[in-house]
Formats: sequence, structure tokens, C-alpha cells
Amino acid sequence: MKTLSSKAAAAVEKARSEGRAALIGYLPAGFPDVPTTIEAALAMAANGVDLIEIGIPYSDPVMDGRVIQDATVQALAAGFTVPQIFDVVRGITSATDVPVLVMTYWNPVMRMGVREFASRLAEAGGAGLITPDLIPDEAAEWMAVSDEFGLDRVFLVAPSTSPARMRSTVEASRGFVYGVSVMGITGARTSVGAAARAVVDDAHAAGAERVCVGLGVSSAAQVAEIARYADGVIVGTALVAALRDGGVPAVAALCKDLSTGTGKNPS
Repeated sequence: MKTLSSKAAAAVEKARSEGRAALIGYLPAGFPDVPTTIEAALAMAANGVDLIEIGIPYSDPVMDGRVIQDATVQALAAGFTVPQIFDVVRGITSATDVPVLVMTYWNPVMRMGVREFASRLAEAGGAGLITPDLIPDEAAEWMAVSDEFGLDRVFLVAPSTSPARMRSTVEASRGFVYGVSVMGITGARTSVGAAARAVVDDAHAAGAERVCVGLGVSSAAQVAEIARYADGVIVGTALVAALRDGGVPAVAALCKDLSTGTGKNPS
């Protein structure tokens, strides 16, 4: 099978070539409205973020903590619909080369049709999908369609992931493997914990070339801690709270600060 290029992998590798971990920033689409989501994402791109992750608001976000839940509820209440994700992605990719991944629970993709969704995402310039509730065993259609359209597929691994599941998830992923640093829901935490390093080490041992860590990262110090062993650091809740409390300027300032922690300092 031909080797497909990966926008997400290229972004992580570019950061690696510069001696640092990639910084990945998350925002929910449509919060507080579509134009502001696009503006905030572009502010992230201009202030040190290497990859942008845009979430599709979902009515029952089982993995998300209160800050992101409240933001998605607000986006849905304002009338956000799934097809608008392509407007958001296009609005970002038309103005920056920083790749855009969409994070979504699988049901909205199935409802639209996997191939239809993938086609529209690729046409909008999207890099691929992060799918927190889809496991490789149940992803045959997505695997085929993502190959067809050259899209990245980012699956999640956690402290509870078995060695066999780790190997199959690493093999199925393209772009990077998403390492969940803690068991539980998203949300800023005061410490990251040893489990994050164990997940990264296990994924690397299973053959992953790139492992990026998310859930609970909120400060430059935590970014620096994770950057010592991970290939990328994912920040979500802290950026959503910044957008909620201080608008786009606060997002820009936080990204600039977080990016100072990405250097590969000796551990």
C-alpha cells in the first residue's frame, strides 16, 4: 500500500527537528460562536501552537470536564450544527498552514456518513480526526476512508490500555498516538502524574513514532515536564477557560506562555 503523507506527523516532526515537543491546542467549535472559534484558533497558530484541535460539540460529552462541557452546551444552544465544523476548519486552514485535526465522538460521523464526512473534511483542508470513543477493532470503515482521503486517524491510549490493545492502537494510528495522562475526564490539574510518562513509554515500546499527551495540562511548567519525554503536549481546558474569561487576546497570551515550556530540557 502506498505511504500516505500526514499533516499531523509533519507538524510534530518539525517541532522535533527544532529540539522541542509539539504544542497542540484544543477549542470546541462554535464557542462562543463560529467566527470567534476561527479567530481564536488563528491566534493559537500565531503564538506557538503547532497543531490545532477543534472539537465538535456533543450533547453527552462523556470525556469532558465542566469547563469544556459548559462551552459545548453554549455552542449547541447558539445553534451550532455538525456541518458547520467544515466552515470552521476551512476558515482556519485558509489562513494558516498549521494543521487542523477535528476531535469528535463517533456518532456524529456515522450519522452524516463516514465517507461523506471524510470527503468534506479533506475538502476543507482538515488533517484528520481524533476519535476518543472509537477503537481500532470497530474502525474498519474509517480506516479505509481515511486512507482514501489521506486523513490522519488519531486513537487514544490510557494507563489502563493492555499491551495487546496498545500494539493494535499504535498500528492503526496515523499522525500520532494520543496518550491520556490520567484516568477520568478532562480538566486543568495542578500536577500531571507519573502515569503520563508510563503511557508514553508503553506506546513508544509498542512502536509509536509520535506520542502526544493530553488531559490535565494547564501551565508552561506542566508542558515542560511532559516535553521531556513526550513528542507533543495537548492543552484544552485551560485554553477554553482563557477564551471564556478573556477572549481571543487571553488565548494568544496563554499560548505564548505555554510554548515556552516545549523545549527538550534534559531530564
